[in-house]
Amino acid sequence: MTDQPLSLEQRTAELNAIAAQIRVCQLCGLAKERTHAVPGAGPFDAEIMFIGEGPGFNEDQKGIPFIGASGKFLEEMLAGIGYNRNQVFISNVVKCRPPENRDPLPDEIDICTKTYLYRQIALINPRVVVTLGRYSMGLFFPNAKITAIHGQPKHADGRIYLPMFHPAAVLRNGGLRPQAIADMQKLPGLLAEAKGEMSSSGTPANEPNDPPNTAPPPPQPPSQLSLF
Repeated sequence: MTDQPLSLEQRTAELNAIAAQIRVCQLCGLAKERTHAVPGAGPFDAEIMFIGEGPGFNEDQKGIPFIGASGKFLEEMLAGIGYNRNQVFISNVVKCRPPENRDPLPDEIDICTKTYLYRQIALINPRVVVTLGRYSMGLFFPNAKITAIHGQPKHADGRIYLPMFHPAAVLRNGGLRPQAIADMQKLPGLLAEAKGEMSSSGTPANEPNDPPNTAPPPPQPPSQLSLF
């Protein structure tokens, strides 16, 4: 006898409960200096999920992910494939802003992903997960370099993972813009591929209760964040 998949109403209730936990979380030192935690935003049945690094100043002020310059560029790239941010779920590796936008520490990544992010992935159950920058990439592509693997999808955990440069890195280095846009252009095809896998097998490619990839967080990151 197998467990019945959770209904959207049940998933919504659980995801709202996780968001409430995130907003009052005191599990690591990031809680001490935050203005608002940032649980994530988007439909709870989104087929595409974006995972960034952590909130910046604007996100910390409003409690909403990707609303600064990086968010505007992300929205621009989404518009280029006929999407808007209300059709995708956007989250981060850590839910609170690291002081002065420093790198998230390994223990902060470990706590936040295992306590919140992996649960969100399992409940939202996206067909495609897009990692933005090297910290989210490191969760699903251990020991890889983003300059080497960006735009190269992989199949795991019943879904497709697509590594991309972080929008902030692209804004700092305009030479990355064509590559970032080209990587984003792959999303519709990957989504169609994920749907095709489901229909060809006769069973859903993603089961709502499948656990997400629980690879350990990346090793101690360099002290200077490059995002690429």
